Amino acid sequence: MAGISTKPYLIRALYEWCADSGYTPQLLVAVDGRTRVPPGFVKDGQIVLNISAGATRNLTLDNDWIQFSARFGGVSHEISIPVDRVAAIFARENGQGLHFEPVDATEPPDQTPPSASGEAPATPKVKPSLKVVK
Repeated sequence: MAGISTKPYLIRALYEWCADSGYTPQLLVAVDGRTRVPPGFVKDGQIVLNISAGATRNLTLDNDWIQFSARFGGVSHEISIPVDRVAAIFARENGQGLHFEPVDATEPPDQTPPSASGEAPATPKVKPSLKVVK
């Protein structure tokens, strides 16, 4: 029997640590067809997102999806990120956090966020192996 992934719990823990320490929590996301982000801000198949309370609205960090509203270039966007696409969570000010090793794999065809629409370019999967980012 497969166990529950520790990845979403670690993401939430690092988010809280950043907030409690006065740091800005940032996500590095490997963008794929299930990831809903503004495509104009994706570089080399990745995007870095500020997920601080001041930069997001209605942030939810659940076990499968990270969702929130944020402004990019003055325009509000609904963001949906599968947890398996998070490549790292870290503090902008000092780089401390966790990095998740990417691996090649095919993406499941029917995983979409609740009420999601829109697509972005495909990139490799993120394997939940952990490294400390220093």
